[in-house]
Amino acid sequence: MRNYLLYIFIIFGAYLTTAQDASRPAGDFNLVAVDSVNTSIDANRPARAAFYSAILPGLGQAYNRKYWKVPLVYGALGTSVAVYLYNENQYQELRDAFRIRLAGGTNDAFSDADGNPIISNAGLERAQRTAQRNKELTLLITAGIYILQIIDANVDGHLDDFNVDRNLSLAPTIINIEHVPSGANVGLSLIYNF
Repeated sequence: MRNYLLYIFIIFGAYLTTAQDASRPAGDFNLVAVDSVNTSIDANRPARAAFYSAILPGLGQAYNRKYWKVPLVYGALGTSVAVYLYNENQYQELRDAFRIRLAGGTNDAFSDADGNPIISNAGLERAQRTAQRNKELTLLITAGIYILQIIDANVDGHLDDFNVDRNLSLAPTIINIEHVPSGANVGLSLIYNF
């Protein structure tokens, strides 16, 4: 008997959900909500931003309207280029002094006024190798920063279409539970808001 009542209830519920309202004329629809999702997506935006950044560093960030990143790009590239130039000058100075020493001269930058060497020939050679290594490492870092800003512009171009609303959050909270007979008095809760 119970199964029959369940079947009757399911059939009656299905009938009520599919029944049409005869009081409303056909073709008359009520608009309840408007879809707020932007459906116009520029598929070439990431590639265009990366291309602009490859042509002129920081231009891709400006194209993505992330203007605050442009000074960071130029600051990082400018600093690495300045360090490269410093290492290049130091390398050239050490190399010139080493060449003068090999030619038998004593009037290089690493000798005192009397012509006595402050740094030995072996020391000049080691310092020259270190300066060359620093120069090459700085060149690699500069190239890495250049490539990184291109990748940043590309990723920002991809993420431009995603919803990054500030109301999206995951907030872990620690709950202090008092007077629990089992002895545990701390809990953890993860709250996801959207």
